Amino acid sequence: MLNRKHLLRASTATVALLGVTGLSACSAAKTDASSGGSDTVTIAVPSWVGAEANAAVAKYILENELDTEVKLTQLDESVAFDALNSGKADALLEDWGGAPKKVELYVEDKKSVVEGGDLGVTGHIGWFVPKYLVDEHPDIADYKNLNKYAGLFKTAESGDKGQLLEGSPSYTTNDDAIIKNLKLDLKTVYAGSEAAQITQIRESYKAGKPFISYWWTPQWLNSQLDLVEVELPAYEEGCDSDPAKVACGYAETPLQKYLSADFAENNEKAAEFLKNFKWTNEQQNEVAALIADKKMSSEKAAEQWAKDNEDVWKAWLPKS
Repeated sequence: MLNRKHLLRASTATVALLGVTGLSACSAAKTDASSGGSDTVTIAVPSWVGAEANAAVAKYILENELDTEVKLTQLDESVAFDALNSGKADALLEDWGGAPKKVELYVEDKKSVVEGGDLGVTGHIGWFVPKYLVDEHPDIADYKNLNKYAGLFKTAESGDKGQLLEGSPSYTTNDDAIIKNLKLDLKTVYAGSEAAQITQIRESYKAGKPFISYWWTPQWLNSQLDLVEVELPAYEEGCDSDPAKVACGYAETPLQKYLSADFAENNEKAAEFLKNFKWTNEQQNEVAALIADKKMSSEKAAEQWAKDNEDVWKAWLPKS
């Protein structure tokens, strides 16, 4: 397994967007022994819109095709593993490898959590600049030349250094270490949330201003803006193992699903469906854009996508 301990995904959606519930003190899934299913399935939803899109579509199909009530609860990846272990959550549909020690503890050692397979989406974090800036300065997309252009990125918040725009200070990234170890004249400045980060990016892009930002794929906004990834030193396994010494870019990360072992054993149909749930970056972005860009409720976005993509999700249904 790749060591991706510092690839916690940047946040996208807000609690208001998610419309999720809090965890109850009791177990998330109440097993109905006569049916081999459960009255309720609780899905842990990390706070970004791609994860919201996964959960919304899974919820819609579970409730409408498998007659299974679904509750969504917003939890960061690390906390979500604790909830899977305790039985307070049943499924996590998008993990970026941000909690490797908990995977080792709960999946490999305690076996209270089981792998749910690939989501089908490949995530990647990097630094991005607008293409119009690359057109003007073709060598700016190589980290070795960033110091030459650092002055273009200066803001009131970054002082005499160039600003590297981030999302929230609560998200784990390698950027401060990368800046230090590559001796770059940049400073991380946090927008506070993904929504605020998107607002800043859009405003700068519309005005044709220079900017450089921590960013990722898949992301629905990428279809609207022409961004170019800055070439950092290539990622090699283990290059991020010591947080203080990271001097490489980020890995390509096949996103994973995890299930509570008790849920997987006692709720076979719902668990089989969630294991079968697998879609593409483009399909996730389609639903995410309906939610975050078109301001559609997650329920309506999932319903619209499901009606338009019956051939996709029917393959996820249990065979028996």
